[in-house]
Amino acid sequence: MALNRRVVLALAIGSAIASALPASAQTFPDRAVTLVVPFAAGGSTDLVARLVAANMSKTLGQQVIVNNVGGAGGNLGAAQVARADPDGYTILMGTVATHALNPLMLKAKPYDPVADFAPISLLVLVPNVLVINPQLPVNNVKELVQLLKDNPDKYSYASSGNGTPLHLSGELFKSMAGVSMEHIPYKGAGPALNDLLGNQVSIMFDNLPSSSAHIKAGSLKALGVTTKDRAPSFPDVPTVAEAVPGYETYTWNALFAPAGTPPEVVARLNEAANTALKDPAVVSRMKDFSATIVGSTPDELATHVKAEIQKWEPVVKSTGVTMD
Repeated sequence: MALNRRVVLALAIGSAIASALPASAQTFPDRAVTLVVPFAAGGSTDLVARLVAANMSKTLGQQVIVNNVGGAGGNLGAAQVARADPDGYTILMGTVATHALNPLMLKAKPYDPVADFAPISLLVLVPNVLVINPQLPVNNVKELVQLLKDNPDKYSYASSGNGTPLHLSGELFKSMAGVSMEHIPYKGAGPALNDLLGNQVSIMFDNLPSSSAHIKAGSLKALGVTTKDRAPSFPDVPTVAEAVPGYETYTWNALFAPAGTPPEVVARLNEAANTALKDPAVVSRMKDFSATIVGSTPDELATHVKAEIQKWEPVVKSTGVTMD
């Protein structure tokens, strides 16, 4: 009898908890989920998003649709998600740009990277790479530095947009190497790569995933990766730091929902995302471009964002980069 009473009591408590949840949280998801990528298609953030979204769809039983909302260095897409209904049906593929660099650079802030989002999962860490059009007459970072010193302001470098990690990578390189070159911002890595391949611009700091196929094909020349260690997928490509001591930048991709999203919905999205990262096909593809898989808890991602803001603040101040 005592056992039966305990079972009945447990069921009653569970029922009360479930009925206290919004109906949408109990049935989530019952329709497609939109994953906003705040950059144009073709960049590494887009590649990671599409890999993860396709696999999350299997776990959730509903399609996760990638929607590219490029512009303003990622701010447009991030702000759109920050203002979305907090029901889990609109989520963001955030980066170091949307959740650390932009908030530090922007004069007018369209969102708060901590208060306006519910962290879901830190997915991957991604190296950046310094690439050039093969027609540029240099073969390594040392030769590029000398070329830029001999020809101040003659050459330009492309990035995925003002205030992005790739822009900051270029500004940090200019500062540490003592060179000058004009920055040409694009609405995403894809359009920037197109002009680099066409030699409309000679130099670019890109995420390694989006440039890797071009490097392997020989249509772009990789001079150096921006992490402190060489990338496993390109062991013959030196680090930029081997020529410019102390130089290091990288990016990361993480999922966020609007603040106020029910914890149960966040937990469901976290489970689907982290399950996707364990899929052998996803693991293999991430390895191809040297992305390090993480797959965190929401709390771990929240801690990571705060640490990234603290880390990048002095770097942003030292470069003097600001955005309107």
